[in-house]
Amino acid sequence: MKHSRSRPQKPPYRGLDSKRKRAPRKPRAGKPEDHLWLWGTHAVLAALNNPARQILQLYASKNAARHVPAGHSAITTNPQDITALLPEGAVHQGLALHTRPLVAPVLDSLLAQDNAVLVMLDGVTDPRNIGAILRSCAAFGAAGAIMQARHMPPPGGVLAKAAAGALERVPLIGVTNLARALGVLADAGWFSIGLAGQSAAPITAALRHAGKLCLVLGAEGRGLRPNVARHCDMLARIPIAPDMESLNVATAAAIALYEAGRGRDSKERSSSACAEG
Repeated sequence: MKHSRSRPQKPPYRGLDSKRKRAPRKPRAGKPEDHLWLWGTHAVLAALNNPARQILQLYASKNAARHVPAGHSAITTNPQDITALLPEGAVHQGLALHTRPLVAPVLDSLLAQDNAVLVMLDGVTDPRNIGAILRSCAAFGAAGAIMQARHMPPPGGVLAKAAAGALERVPLIGVTNLARALGVLADAGWFSIGLAGQSAAPITAALRHAGKLCLVLGAEGRGLRPNVARHCDMLARIPIAPDMESLNVATAAAIALYEAGRGRDSKERSSSACAEG
């Protein structure tokens, strides 16, 4: 008598009505420099509201999808799947955006602005610091930030998260040579103030000279490079307690931008009072 072999049971069929969802695959979009990721509520929502942004794909958790602006569609998935799409350590808050970089601005586009403020960063490479500085630029109305192009981190990811949406509002300009850029600014009527702790002049005194102003900040520890410092019209310091060596560069930028804005407000009030008199 032959015994028939038992056949292995097939797994149950999952048809179109199955509730099981596949995790989204990481998309491909050509060369690495042609696309980037943004994550975090402020960074992503600001990008979605920027008509200059070229959106590739938006991913959102169920809770975060409620905040997506009208006119945008998202792949709704769970937070763990979004985490898998992003670099390690990315705190995405349920939102991740795959996008093209913004069109890179050029320095010439800002030269003709009147009574404006620019920030120049010499040797500052930490994307968190750069993002925080862009956030201060947006808060205090700066027209843009300038960096050496070869030291610029990717304009997304950690930088965009720290900027909290300011990357969509403040042009981040890469130049080949900072000293040469300061010369171009000077020819266009800009006054540059380099922040240097060893300077005798407080920043409030230096700002009296400024119309169109460029604030130049160096990396923590090293400060301004000698050639960049020589091309500044003036060096100034932020007064701090003598037992403290220095400030974080992002903090120094925020203070300098605040003082620059306050100086302009007082000048405008003075000019208005003179005109009325």
